[in-house]
Amino acid sequence: MTDELPLRRARAEDAAAVADLVNRAYTKYVPRIGRPPAPMLDDYPDVIRQHEVWVGEKDDAVVAALVLILEKDTLLLDNVAVDPSYQSRGLGRRLMSFAESEALRQGYSSVRLITNEKMTENIAFYSRLGYRETGREILRERYIVHMRKDLAART
Repeated sequence: MTDELPLRRARAEDAAAVADLVNRAYTKYVPRIGRPPAPMLDDYPDVIRQHEVWVGEKDDAVVAALVLILEKDTLLLDNVAVDPSYQSRGLGRRLMSFAESEALRQGYSSVRLITNEKMTENIAFYSRLGYRETGREILRERYIVHMRKDLAART
């Protein structure tokens, strides 16, 4: 499945499709958190303009998206979204691996991410991939978990 879904940089005209995908992917968390998760509130035309956004398409529909923010010392993996009908097929793992490869390609030695503490299955997923918790805080009235993975150079 994952080899059949190449990733490409998002273009301005992808903004509505990315926003729609993010809403589909994150809607299940609204009742648990009590509000829309932060990625549902992002302005995707602006996000695509300012950051690296990658998308995967199937049958002319965006079914996966990855938002990477280049910081001074690390790559911030800002958002990973997979269409609910494509989840549990290894696509999330592929997106995470892609983000790590991009970090190394761009000279970073680590990737960091932020997730809501109530997204426990995501925290477990990131932990299985080698991310470790580095802190918790309240950010914009959300209880968040900071995670980081130090990358070894791949040869």
